[in-house]
Amino acid sequence: MDSGYYAAFAGLVARTQALDTAASNLANAQTAGYRAEREYFRSVLLDPLGGNSQLGGTVNNFGLLGGNHLDLGQGVLMPTGNPLDLAIEGQGFFAVQTAAGVRYTRDGSFHRTRDGQLVSAAGEPVLSNAGKSIPVPPGEVTVGGDGILSVSGGAVATVGIFSFPAGTQLTPEGKNRYTLPVRVQATVSTTANVHQGALEASNQDTIQGSMDLIVMQRQAETMQHALTIFHTEFNKTAAEDLPRV
Repeated sequence: MDSGYYAAFAGLVARTQALDTAASNLANAQTAGYRAEREYFRSVLLDPLGGNSQLGGTVNNFGLLGGNHLDLGQGVLMPTGNPLDLAIEGQGFFAVQTAAGVRYTRDGSFHRTRDGQLVSAAGEPVLSNAGKSIPVPPGEVTVGGDGILSVSGGAVATVGIFSFPAGTQLTPEGKNRYTLPVRVQATVSTTANVHQGALEASNQDTIQGSMDLIVMQRQAETMQHALTIFHTEFNKTAAEDLPRV
């Protein structure tokens, strides 16, 4: 079978997966704290001989999408005027306590509950640097660049900003929350700064995201067209040449 067929098939699979990623990035370009996903490529081994067979060797001359990794680049900080909206400048994540465990986010859309607790937009407790919920008594709230939350001039708690070992791959959960791999421990960040009265926008640029989506669509269409040509050739061979053998 023509090796060009494998190239076209591998290209179609890779572009289809990349198209899904580009569409998701663009759809969340306005989601606070969203981290865009970027695709990376690998060689694919389809046979148990590790590519030593003719088929495996042919296929492995072409790349497939290996997966996605998070782009941890900084998003634009957007002033809101809400004293409980917080944005992180630098590397780090807020931690929220959910029913499924601790989750990490860059979305600082927080508010105070009736019983005086700092919670996320979904009503989940925001954690301090000690891993505890944060009480917010009545009064004027100020949050310093180091995350110390004060009410009427008195320090109450430090909003937790957590970082992870270099190379840690977070798993997206929903639009802008992430989970840690098993056995990876979060530590309190010492370099990130907190901005009060602001939110961090998605780090996906809308214009670039639209261009990426168009490019992926056209590349996927090209691969589909190539496969159609190969199928036509295979059908011709089967219908005209094989009966002569």
